[in-house]
Amino acid sequence: MKPSNTAILALAIASITASAHAESVSQAFIPTQLNSSNAQDEAKGFVDGQSLSGQTRNWYSNELLRRGATFTYERHGQERTTPRRINWLQGTILNYSSGFTQGTVGVSTEVAAYNVVALDRERKHIVGGGNRTLADSNGDAVEQWSKLGLANVKFRVGNTTLTAGRQNVSTPIVDVIGNRALPSSFQGVSLNSAPFNNLSFDAGVFDRVSPRTEQSLSKFRSEYTASAAVETDKVSVAGLNYQPMESLKTSLYASNVEDFWNQYYFGATHKLGDSAVLGLTTGLNYYKTVDTGNKKMGDIDNDTYSLSLGLAHQAHSLTFSYQQVNGNEYFDYLHETNGIYLANSLTSDFNGPNEKSFQVAYGLNMAEYGVPGLKLNLYQARGWGIDGTHYKGTAYKVNNQDGETHYEYGVGASYAIQNGPLKDTAIRATYVTHRASKQQSDGNLNEFRLVTTIPFNIL
Repeated sequence: MKPSNTAILALAIASITASAHAESVSQAFIPTQLNSSNAQDEAKGFVDGQSLSGQTRNWYSNELLRRGATFTYERHGQERTTPRRINWLQGTILNYSSGFTQGTVGVSTEVAAYNVVALDRERKHIVGGGNRTLADSNGDAVEQWSKLGLANVKFRVGNTTLTAGRQNVSTPIVDVIGNRALPSSFQGVSLNSAPFNNLSFDAGVFDRVSPRTEQSLSKFRSEYTASAAVETDKVSVAGLNYQPMESLKTSLYASNVEDFWNQYYFGATHKLGDSAVLGLTTGLNYYKTVDTGNKKMGDIDNDTYSLSLGLAHQAHSLTFSYQQVNGNEYFDYLHETNGIYLANSLTSDFNGPNEKSFQVAYGLNMAEYGVPGLKLNLYQARGWGIDGTHYKGTAYKVNNQDGETHYEYGVGASYAIQNGPLKDTAIRATYVTHRASKQQSDGNLNEFRLVTTIPFNIL
């Protein structure tokens, strides 16, 4: 499927016209003013504001490689293969957060203990572990392990907070990724400031990442590099979030990954209409990546964007997403982060050199039919035009990718318990199929996941 730019524009115009008659989201301009509230004035004190909470997550995945592909593992000194990989884990987080002390400068602290129990420990099933099950040097599952996931001190003046230590961060460049039994976290210093009613600022410098399936801290590396030995000691990011209208949110960020690249991001989301009748949500994400410093990743000059158009009517939503990579290398981002705010980042990121992709997704909220908390979704995405034959560097193995294609489809169901002692417990099941031409890097697989997350509060 290769939609033209004209077709996409026509779809956008038609959607806007259809939903204009049901406009309910204000399109009025919001003047920027100093924030009327002061977060530090509301500080309850170090002890009075404390909390002890967490979650436990049961994470199960069953993958089956297709078209002759196999996983490799070792048994009795011999290399063996299997087309199937199974990971089953129980991950638990216990998080303590103090309140902020009162006064002009508030101080608080946050500490979180992370623990994982491997429920499936069969070497043949985990096939080396990877970033799913922690395995020892022999390839055996580590039965139970723990680490300090978060440990930081925060200082707050007014609506500005400085955080130092191991922390959660959410920006389009450095973002916590939580699609395993445990999430990642980052070590460094960050600043968040919201002095205005519709304008906030973020900045941070980070030197290490705490991976999802490792006990120790690691240096940063890229997600798609051909060599895991290529690392960096410093990631700097700064940006702002601006909401000029109730219906429009924008973000602008710049970052430097030392001796890797400079990366810039712009994002915008606009809402129009009323989903009770017909609503339209338009989303744009754009990344510019260029090499810098010692160019450990080689020459990089990459422009990647995605455009999504979502229609909503009562319980139903339908979203069309187009994505394009302009560059002879992958659109790349930092490993153990979710720093890829692109519409077609799915099981595959659809981010090959010069790749174009298109996705259609449908969602159904069963609350409209008397089952609050139950949501269903399905999607299909196709990528084409992958061409790495003009790549001159060594960081990526793409030179043999010439006209590669692939597709992915998935179905999912999620349910959040609405009340009772297990309120907010979330259960999600997904099934994904991915098929690719010979040189496309994501390969051919089917995967079923079942994830149950139970939150709890102690204090």
